[in-house]
Amino acid sequence: MAKVYNKSIKPMGFMRQVQKDCFSMRLRVAGGQIRAEQLKKVYEIAQIYGKGYIHLTSRQGIEIPFIRFEDIDTVKRELVKAGLEPGSSGPRVRAVTACQGNAICPSGLIDTTALADELDKRYFAKELKHKFKIGVTGCRNNCLKAEENDLGIKGGIQPTWEKTTCNFCGLCEAVCPGEAIKVDKGDRNLVFEQEKCLNCGKCVKSCPLGAWHGKSGFLIYLGGTLGNQIANGKQFLPLIFEETELFRLIDATLEFFAKYGKPRERFRQTIERIGWEFLEEELLNTTMITRDEFVNITDIVAR
Repeated sequence: MAKVYNKSIKPMGFMRQVQKDCFSMRLRVAGGQIRAEQLKKVYEIAQIYGKGYIHLTSRQGIEIPFIRFEDIDTVKRELVKAGLEPGSSGPRVRAVTACQGNAICPSGLIDTTALADELDKRYFAKELKHKFKIGVTGCRNNCLKAEENDLGIKGGIQPTWEKTTCNFCGLCEAVCPGEAIKVDKGDRNLVFEQEKCLNCGKCVKSCPLGAWHGKSGFLIYLGGTLGNQIANGKQFLPLIFEETELFRLIDATLEFFAKYGKPRERFRQTIERIGWEFLEEELLNTTMITRDEFVNITDIVAR
């Protein structure tokens, strides 16, 4: 009977435990944020219907163990009172993870919270051939490890320099991890090598005179996975500046997986079976991105 229960309610975030007729309920949490008053309801449910504790998952989620099958409908009604609902499991888009981004973190380059909320609204629980994880990290510090997700988004910045404002102190050169900036204090000259730029924004944030400016955008990584198969996602696009273009790319990526993926096959496995070059062609055909904007796929796969 437990197997029947599991098939019907696992997609709704109720996962069977080793204890008979008990389930661990996963909550829908976008970007790792939940309101304080909602936590009160989580506490009440854990006390009344669980065993008085919760589990914090590795992907910023909350699970309440020891929910009995006969209490599931009641628990779902209680969640609604606090604006909460069960999470997702199985072959579908999972909850979006995110760091705190530029609303909180001094290093943040994008509003990760707002983006995670929008991603959650657009894609949460979308049916696919296997689970699909999306993570958003605000900068190159990479707290949310964008490369470990099926689709990872990392904040980046395209820097520009104004000579008239610069005093050639050399601080930007000192903080640049890509060694893209060379400052000649004697000749009062600066060379910026765009191809070496990591879009980290350190030059912009560190400049005491505001000689460096920047436009924030999104760096995209595809095909990351942990678990039984570990691989880092690949980045073969430059910064994407517009959210509409970002969502168009995500739509195309999910369509690719839905079209070519096999049941129980992770996105990375689908790409490697079909081919990275074929993924590039599909994204080119369904987005407004031009071929000139793609990094050479052969170079990416060889890395």
